[in-house]
Amino acid sequence: MKHLGNPSIRQQVLQRIAGLRPEMQPLWGRMTAHQMLCHLRDSFQVAVGEKRASPAGSLLQHSLLKWAALYLPAPWPHGVPTRPEVEQGVGGTRPVAFRDDRIDLIFIIERFSDPNRPFRWAAHPVFGRMSEREWLRWGYLHADHHLRQFGL
Repeated sequence: MKHLGNPSIRQQVLQRIAGLRPEMQPLWGRMTAHQMLCHLRDSFQVAVGEKRASPAGSLLQHSLLKWAALYLPAPWPHGVPTRPEVEQGVGGTRPVAFRDDRIDLIFIIERFSDPNRPFRWAAHPVFGRMSEREWLRWGYLHADHHLRQFGL
């Protein structure tokens, strides 16, 4: 099962991020490539407790939906609602400089994936409390979902 705790999987994700160009068009959705970088960075910041996202989960989402999202062998669906604090055009971080925003994303993925991480996992706004393994799996799946959005 792919997750960001695996160095070779993490490297593959980082190489895909390096291949992203500002002029790339999404295969679905409204975000630009630059906005997607910021959205991913915001989402990882929520995971490490540097940014807050309002909770939206119920007991069903904390159990059944979380299990399905993390373990079913199917790509995540398009158009799933995003928490406003990480949604581009609402409360998400606005893009500034593509190169710098990409470096910031790579940096937080490295910190998120570091086994000696100097932070405690936050609660996921929809899935609730998650284990280290679940967070690392989520990180891979979320990045993969948005990289596929841009054909990477």
